[in-house]
Amino acid sequence: MFKAVLLEQGEGGTTVARMTGLDESALPEGDVRVAVRWSSLNYKDALAITGRSPVVRKWPMVPGIDFAGIVEQSSDPRWTVGDEVVLTGFGVGEGHWGGLAQKAQVKGDWLVGLPAGLDARRAMAVGTAGFTAMLCVMALEKHGLGPGDGEVLVTGASGGVGSVAVALLARLGYRVVASTGRLEERDYLESLGAGSVIDRATLSAPGRPLAKERWAGVVDSVGSHTLANACAATRENGAVAACGLAQGMDFPASVAPFILRGVTLYGINSVTVPRAPREAAWRRIAQDMPMDLLDTITGVVALKDVIEVAPRFLDGKVRGRLVVDVSAA
Repeated sequence: MFKAVLLEQGEGGTTVARMTGLDESALPEGDVRVAVRWSSLNYKDALAITGRSPVVRKWPMVPGIDFAGIVEQSSDPRWTVGDEVVLTGFGVGEGHWGGLAQKAQVKGDWLVGLPAGLDARRAMAVGTAGFTAMLCVMALEKHGLGPGDGEVLVTGASGGVGSVAVALLARLGYRVVASTGRLEERDYLESLGAGSVIDRATLSAPGRPLAKERWAGVVDSVGSHTLANACAATRENGAVAACGLAQGMDFPASVAPFILRGVTLYGINSVTVPRAPREAAWRRIAQDMPMDLLDTITGVVALKDVIEVAPRFLDGKVRGRLVVDVSAA
C-alpha cells in the first residue's frame, strides 16, 4: 500500500479530492516503478485538485505533474534499481497517474537521470516551473541575447516560473526587471537579483500595438494583455519567450512588433521536450541555478496538506515554489 492524492468525478462533473491508500496493483501501465521522494505543487496541479479548470483527462487520477525519486523496479534497460530520476511533463498528473503519491509507474522514456549537483528535494524545488524557466532562458540565449544587451522583463515574477527565471537570469549577468501584482514582494524579488520591480498593472491592461522600446528580452508566464504589451515594448530584434497563461489564453496583439521591429516570439512547451534538450536543460539548472537562492524561494508542504493548500495557490497567496514531502502522508 502507498499513500496518494486521488481525484474522482463527483455529481455534476465536480472534482472530489481525497487522501487515500492504494495498492500497487492499481498503478497504471509503465515499465519503470519509482519510489517517489519529493514532488511539487504547480499551478496545473492546483487547477486539477480544485476542479477550477478541466485539467484531468482520465478518471480517477493521481495529480502531480512532476516528481523525483528512486527506481525500484524496471524493465527498461536504461534504468536500473537504485537510479535517481526526475520526471516533468508528458501528461503525468493529467492523463497518467502523477507524482502526488509515494509510488509512480511510468514509461522509462519520460525519465531523466538526476543531474550531479542536485538532490531530489532541490530537483523538485526547481520542478516543472524551474525547468520551464530554464527553457525560456535557453531560448533567449539561442536567439543571441547576451547580458550586456539590455533589460530583460520577467512577468509573473513572484510565482514559480518567474522566481526561478529572475534568479537564473540575474546569476547569468542579465539586468532583470520583475513584474508582479504583489509589490510587497519587492524585497524578495530584489534578493533574487531583480534590478527593479514594476507593478503588473502597467502591463495588464489593453495597450497600443507598439510602445516605446525597452526590453531586450522577455520571459512571460502570464499571457493575454501582459504578453501583448511586453511584445509591443520589446526592442528591435529582441526576443520574447512565452510559457504561461495566468492572465488568459488570448493574445490581443498586432503584428506590428514582429514585422516593424523584427521581434521574435518563442513558444515554450515544457511537456514534450525531446530527451537531448531535456537533459541539457537539467544540466544547466544544476550548473547555473544559485542553490542558496533556490532554498529561499522554496516552501515545504506535506502530502496530506496538498488538498488544503491548492486553493491558496490559485488565489496567489503562495510565493515561489512549494515542494511536497510525500513521506508526510
